[in-house]
Amino acid sequence: MPLRRRSKIVATLGPASRDRAMVLALARAGADVFRLNFSHGSHADHAETVAAIRSAGLEIDRPLAILADLQGPKFRLGRFAEGRVELAVGDEIRLDLDMTPGTRERVGMPHPEIFQAIAPGDLILVDDGKVRLEAVTCSPQGGTFRCTQAGTLSDRKGVNVPSADLDLSPLTDKDRADLSFALEQKVDYVALSFVQRAADVAELRRLVNGRARVLAKIEKPQAVARLAEILDLCDAVMVARGDLGVEYAPEEVPIAQKQIVRAARERGIPVIVATQMLDSMMVNATPTRAEASDVANAVYEGADALMLSGETAAGAHPVASVEMMARIILRTEADPNLPFLMQAEMGTDDSRETDPIALAACQAAAAARAACLVPFTATGTSAMRLARERPVQPILALTPDPAIARRLALVWGVRARIAGDPADFEDMAARATLAATVSGAARPGDQIVIVAGVPFGTPGATNLVRLARAAPAPDGAPGPTPR
Repeated sequence: MPLRRRSKIVATLGPASRDRAMVLALARAGADVFRLNFSHGSHADHAETVAAIRSAGLEIDRPLAILADLQGPKFRLGRFAEGRVELAVGDEIRLDLDMTPGTRERVGMPHPEIFQAIAPGDLILVDDGKVRLEAVTCSPQGGTFRCTQAGTLSDRKGVNVPSADLDLSPLTDKDRADLSFALEQKVDYVALSFVQRAADVAELRRLVNGRARVLAKIEKPQAVARLAEILDLCDAVMVARGDLGVEYAPEEVPIAQKQIVRAARERGIPVIVATQMLDSMMVNATPTRAEASDVANAVYEGADALMLSGETAAGAHPVASVEMMARIILRTEADPNLPFLMQAEMGTDDSRETDPIALAACQAAAAARAACLVPFTATGTSAMRLARERPVQPILALTPDPAIARRLALVWGVRARIAGDPADFEDMAARATLAATVSGAARPGDQIVIVAGVPFGTPGATNLVRLARAAPAPDGAPGPTPR
């Protein structure tokens, strides 16, 4: 299954799934990337989880990536004298910086940056949008708000401000401490929450300094409006439909998802579609038909990866959720119309930049009916450029760097193996043809397409495409996997 499936699976770990046995079971079920949610758990918990993931990767002999998801700033109401109040449509309430326990007339909200940014007519959404408040009067110290969607306000409920551009860093003091810890643990990706502008990503890149790849979570309208400049600075992106679905009207979320996936694919950077993909499997052993269609839709869009959140972190069926997602992906990828539909999602804009070597390699693979593409890659870039073209053939990336192999676990269609740089052309062909057979990507005698750069081992020197035939596996090596 790992060689046949192109779209990857991200599994979030939590109380239901962070021990070593469960991590191993999730990896065997098909998880490629494990997400650590730094909104929950201690550093000691996360250190044990990292060790469990690395151990599982060694046991199943497959690179597994770790995604550290930073919490980001959280905005909340203060407390109420009686714990909660009820608001009807048309009721007014004052929000201010005074943290005295609140009443039906007023309550504290200890976030001056919100009051400095909002204007009359702006909305504040409370408790994931269950209560909507429209600003009537505003000042740096507080404002009066009219209820436009009735509900209950209670202690410490979360607040979203969809229309205001807040002047603050997405990295809190907690995030900086968590980032330092995550980098010490050698995680593969770091996700930045509540990105608003390119400068937010630039700040994280400066702190990471090449020690991991930077992923931007798109969950605010401001980020969608500045999508191009944000994608220019990040290594991967997530369609974070949770908060995006709070700050956008529900009918806008599918449009934003397609826009983000398409823009990421154009740049050749991995894109994850996340949140509520198999949400009913938190409690049920099978998903709804709508959820199965949601997963399939993301596959047809050409997303690199699909993410499970609560389903694997706290749900009753974590392993079954991964197995079900893998089944839906595999069935969707078996649709003979998939290549045409993925291409249709990209449109017909001939002005898009194309890597000529990657395009030539994919065209050669199609013409030769090759079993797989085998790029030699020092940085992962060659494999990612091939994946950008969404070829029918699997991509078996050979790299000398285990960290690069793990990072490629997030990339569509790519499976990575550790291999040294070839010494010459003959050695290159020998390594590629043997790896293709031993990995199960090809059968002896199958055509494969090799992509490399001369001088060998030089990053950025990809300039060679070569056809070869897969070699017989040595005695005792695993046999090929059926395709």
